Amino acid sequence: MDFRIADTFTASLTKLSGHEQKAVKTTAFDLQLDPAAPGMRLHKVDRARDPDFWSVRVNADIRLIVHKTAASLLLCYVGHHDDAYGWAERRKIERHPTTGAAQLVTIRERVLDEVARAPVADVPQERFLPPLFLALTRDEIVGAGVPPEWVDTVYKASEDSIFDLTEHLPAEAVEALLDYVATGVLRPAAKIEAGADPFSHPDAQRRFRVLDNVDELARALDYPWDKWTVFLHPAQRTLVERDHGGPVRVSGTAGTGKTIVALHRAVFLARRDPAAKVLLTTFSNTLANALKVKLARLVGGEGDVAGRITVRSITGLGYDLHAKAFGQPNIASASLIQSLLAPLAQSEGGRRFTPKFLLGEWSEVVDPWQLRRWEDYRDVARLGRKTRIGGKQREVMWGIFAQVRAGLAERGAVTWADVFGRLTEHLAGTSPFDFAVIDEAQDLGVAEMRFLASLVGDRQDGLCFTGDLGQRIFQQPFSWLSLGVDVRGRSHTLRINYRTSHQIRAQADRLLPGAIADVDGNTESRTGAVSLFNGPPPQVETFADADEEAKAVGFWVMELLEDGVQPDEIGVFVRSEAQIRRARLALKGIGVPGRELNDKLETAPGRVSIGTMHLAKGLEFRAVAVMACDDEVIPSQERIASVTDDADLEEVYDTERHLLYVACTRARDHLLVTGVDPASEFLEDLTSGARRESES
Repeated sequence: MDFRIADTFTASLTKLSGHEQKAVKTTAFDLQLDPAAPGMRLHKVDRARDPDFWSVRVNADIRLIVHKTAASLLLCYVGHHDDAYGWAERRKIERHPTTGAAQLVTIRERVLDEVARAPVADVPQERFLPPLFLALTRDEIVGAGVPPEWVDTVYKASEDSIFDLTEHLPAEAVEALLDYVATGVLRPAAKIEAGADPFSHPDAQRRFRVLDNVDELARALDYPWDKWTVFLHPAQRTLVERDHGGPVRVSGTAGTGKTIVALHRAVFLARRDPAAKVLLTTFSNTLANALKVKLARLVGGEGDVAGRITVRSITGLGYDLHAKAFGQPNIASASLIQSLLAPLAQSEGGRRFTPKFLLGEWSEVVDPWQLRRWEDYRDVARLGRKTRIGGKQREVMWGIFAQVRAGLAERGAVTWADVFGRLTEHLAGTSPFDFAVIDEAQDLGVAEMRFLASLVGDRQDGLCFTGDLGQRIFQQPFSWLSLGVDVRGRSHTLRINYRTSHQIRAQADRLLPGAIADVDGNTESRTGAVSLFNGPPPQVETFADADEEAKAVGFWVMELLEDGVQPDEIGVFVRSEAQIRRARLALKGIGVPGRELNDKLETAPGRVSIGTMHLAKGLEFRAVAVMACDDEVIPSQERIASVTDDADLEEVYDTERHLLYVACTRARDHLLVTGVDPASEFLEDLTSGARRESES
């Protein structure tokens, strides 16, 4: 007998208390070992339309719903007594007549009966919104995975009502319909032969997973469904498995599965070529650690595949390769660079420029582009630096920068750009990797990109980038094309959001323009993205002082905990370390323990996570509070005060917006954004719905 688990089971399990979850897991293990054991109390759900639904007693109140046949036992749902029975009475598992996939289907008549019995709310009349799917035939809708009994309801769905509808349809049908809304193309679902096992269908395998032993069940119960599932949406799978004929970039707004595509691409390449060495990298140690955990869950016991995929941050990789080839690099600190520049800025020639301007010219032009000769600096295009300087001025500055390089050499120090420049030359034609997959590519630097371009040589499909220009928070923009990385015609945008509710996604999108273009003219459109589920609207509030804000955030957290959200499913983020105290105060006021995040991105059971917005990158929570969004906190007054170039000021505002967007989109279901009056100007954008026009 096959023992399976459904995504609906893991989702329902997370809504129970820790004590209840422990009892459920014990019962699940017993069921897997022997479902016919005398101690197992199974009862048929009498009012269920599906005759194979049974309940399993966990304790006096908790019931586990299973679908039991002679061939399999499927864990479907768990909840308190009445909730669990009600869930089973409204659903059935059946084979889709066209695709052949096993589906968990909500019974339409039961839903309509409940709607008819519900009291009519006194709501204002809204404007008429046209149905979305009238241009489709019934066969097309059914062919996308919609159960036939729901087709008439699909035809009535409008922009407002579609999210009510998606709560009742199988997930693959929801994805197909929302993809149609976003792109105008309805993609038919895959089909299997009439006699094939309905659970073998690719869509069914994404919803129902066979667990062969207790260890697999333990992993399934310990990790939320979206953390350990190994199946992709068909649109993502195409990008993962395609031969792109050159470097490819996969973009998309927060929550659209870019990191999942990167993980699967790395695994696909390793599986396809048993001799290949694959690099999976990103810009920070924090995110590389997160990738390692996800990769381990993805490949499981495939030791040969995992052993050929190296997961390292780009700087960690650079350090290791440099140490092997030349010895451990002595990385120059920012303070060392400043100390070398400071006296030179006071020299007779240097007094023409401020120390901040010289530091910006070094860190944005001279160092990243590895300019080592006067002729190179004389002719370089100073992208992003709008303050024009003439030939004589450049000559004076080059004398200063040459002395900085001499000072670094005297101390045996190098910059990260030096490390990658040296490795680019050293590894030419002798790369330790055949493929490189780069996640969060928007935050890679110039020298790192040149290094990656040389790492895979002339291999056409050697480079795969995933990222979002709207989440660039660390690096100045630059031309990939000038470094030999040409993604023109090979840039693809994911539009279905799997992580964030429609309400949170739509409101967070107000922080950014409808389209963002890179230096090479490639444009990433942010319009047309759709979320797979609905949720409560985000709350944006301002307060008279920090104490009042802390009390409000604490009350919000307490309400979530009372509603069954677990402490480790809640995150509280602030702009910088200077505001961490305010997050601590909010939790202290309600007696809830917090855990301050580090670069390992580890949450802790029973504790609410606290961290800066930069550390929010790569994390997901059911609920997020973004605190201390005050004027002069975000955008950072310290960064604004350091600006010496008009282009830098625009860059500060852009990356500060991106940072707030990143923090807000870590939330799945609940979002609270707060500040003290006068609040950040960005909060007005969040609440007004105004969207800045994109610039070419």
